[in-house]
Amino acid sequence: MTDIVSPGRVVTDVAFAECHISPEAQQEAVRAMAGGWLTTGARTVRFEAELARWIGARESVAVSSCTAAIELALRALDLPAGSAVLTPVLTFCGAVHAIVHAGLRPVLLDVDEATLTVSAAEVERKARTVSPGALVVQHMAGYPVPTAELGQAAGLPVQRVVEDAAHGLGAEADGHPVGSLGSTACFSFYATKNLPIGEGGALTTSDPERADRLRVLRQHGMSRDAWQRYETGATWRYGVEEAGLKANFTDLQAAIGLGQLSHLTRWQDRRAAIAQRYDEQLREVPGLTLPPRPRTGRHAWHLYVIRVQPRYGRSRDELSARLADHGIGTSVHFIPVHRFSYFKRLLGDQTSALPVAERVGDQLLSLPLHPHLSDDAVDHVCAQIGSLRRP
Repeated sequence: MTDIVSPGRVVTDVAFAECHISPEAQQEAVRAMAGGWLTTGARTVRFEAELARWIGARESVAVSSCTAAIELALRALDLPAGSAVLTPVLTFCGAVHAIVHAGLRPVLLDVDEATLTVSAAEVERKARTVSPGALVVQHMAGYPVPTAELGQAAGLPVQRVVEDAAHGLGAEADGHPVGSLGSTACFSFYATKNLPIGEGGALTTSDPERADRLRVLRQHGMSRDAWQRYETGATWRYGVEEAGLKANFTDLQAAIGLGQLSHLTRWQDRRAAIAQRYDEQLREVPGLTLPPRPRTGRHAWHLYVIRVQPRYGRSRDELSARLADHGIGTSVHFIPVHRFSYFKRLLGDQTSALPVAERVGDQLLSLPLHPHLSDDAVDHVCAQIGSLRRP
């Protein structure tokens, strides 16, 4: 974002997202590079421990991406090939690809209009038709969903619920931080996420045996990582007992993550303050629906997603284009996956079975939100949205 200060405090070029790498993270990265070991090693172990401590989880396993984390979590369930996995239709395509790559069958859940996630009623309705082997739930935009309740609606124990927490780091549901309970939660450290590293992800679990297996699966199914084999006095021998992935985390990523973690609580507070500022200025704009608030718990505020209704006088796409003309970046989260040609071929045309996703999918617009967004920038975005409305 470029902030041009004048007597009128003009703000222009408001970026949708910004990847800020803190000085501490930069210094940690330099030390890692100087140390001569960049791939999975001691720093990764330290990062896993610090992340688990911040979340309140018993175990954390760092991997190459949240997409890989979801696939690994599903593989570790040992479901029969082709088993049905319930998953939200309003999600990133990679989260559904993970189900396919794990050899399982996605079954799409329609959107709950009140929360933009999924409802227990929709989960129960679909579960009656397919007898699912697992359920993937998503903390859309940072909204905390009741994981255990949704698992019960699917007729599944919490151990067979995989949390897509790519947006959920810092959220809290039912009095517990997302990722701290019995399910397996999957996080993202992509450049735009709440803990930006650039790339990477992690799983959390309360089961140490599952964590140990996930560490094996992330590295080709090998019994010992390279750094364990190359330590002084160690042996080069290792075993391979099952198929795994090349999905390990590196010590260079871990170094950046360790530096970033020291700022995460403050960054979360700033995200919540920005969301509140948007609320105060946009709630009276006719034709806009603001992001839902959880009845209990804490929102992670990864995204601030509005719905542009017909009463606003412009379509979502038109508003996005006009904001871009004024130097304001926006995005869409997400294109419902049943609209993509690949998933149409794989799953068939499900348009009629997903009516809420069909309607909501053309209305969603994500506004700029990151911890380094100034109050003046937020005010500028709100002023432009208000002025662009057509009665």
